[in-house]
Amino acid sequence: MKLNEIAKNLGLKCDSNIEITALNSLLDANENQLTFFENKKYLHDLAKTKAAAVFIREEFVKELPSNTIALVCEEPYLTLAYASKFFAPKIVEEEGSECVIGNNTKILPNVYLGKNSSIGSNCTIMSGVYIGDNVTIGDNVTIYANVSVYRDCKIGSDCIIHAGTVIGSDGFGFAHTKDGQYIKIYQNGNVIIGNRVEIGANTAIDRAVFKSTIIEDGVIIDNLVHIAHNCRIGHGSILVAQVGLSGSTILNEYVVMGGQSGTSGHLEIAPFTTIAARGGVTKSITTPKKQWAGFPLFEHKEWLKLQGKIARLLKK
Repeated sequence: MKLNEIAKNLGLKCDSNIEITALNSLLDANENQLTFFENKKYLHDLAKTKAAAVFIREEFVKELPSNTIALVCEEPYLTLAYASKFFAPKIVEEEGSECVIGNNTKILPNVYLGKNSSIGSNCTIMSGVYIGDNVTIGDNVTIYANVSVYRDCKIGSDCIIHAGTVIGSDGFGFAHTKDGQYIKIYQNGNVIIGNRVEIGANTAIDRAVFKSTIIEDGVIIDNLVHIAHNCRIGHGSILVAQVGLSGSTILNEYVVMGGQSGTSGHLEIAPFTTIAARGGVTKSITTPKKQWAGFPLFEHKEWLKLQGKIARLLKK
């Protein structure tokens, strides 16, 4: 859309007719994309943005780079939510080429194949699977019954996806008005899954708000795991049953998370970290090769000592 058309639809003032192709974050947006600035702690990112325009409050306009247009509004995050609908793709494409299927691939009955999608060689796609539009699946992939792969997602080679899993569902993103109404932020990114990944039954991996939720090569995910929007799961990591990761969590390589453990959003976990079952990570872990447990989180040895002391107190 033209920038002045977007502004008009949102009740804002702007004369520029530059073409806007997408929404993006402050640091990732380019000269044809639109972003927003809400939180003061990202002020240093605002000065570095290359976005064509920014939803921003009047008090911060002076901090913008000279070539970035200010779209002045009272609530930038809420305004972004309204704007996100303009860039949401169609739920189902009506036009496009039929799905391309590789050699020796078996497609069982009652499978839906979207437009402009492709499936590699030697794959098995079982009954009840939904594969949306613009999906790419590599070679030697097994997808069990009733898996849903939403539009625009990518799956590498040598992967196994167990029954009932959903890849690319919307991330949990809402902005609220002053009277408490929640406005949906359309999740316009996708999910990218690497090679040699195994995903257990009834797992949900949400698509990104912008860009991609990424599962790197060699990751193993158990049943009933939830991975929120814009997470990145590093090479060789293991997520055991009922793990929950909040949005924009980054796991570096070979992180292990025990059953029912979880994270707050926007944090990073160092390589070769182990989080014991039911551990709650609320801050970034920067030192690699350590074991952690409990909530609030302790180093595992200290947590065991604490449990011992509590047990002795209870005996008295």
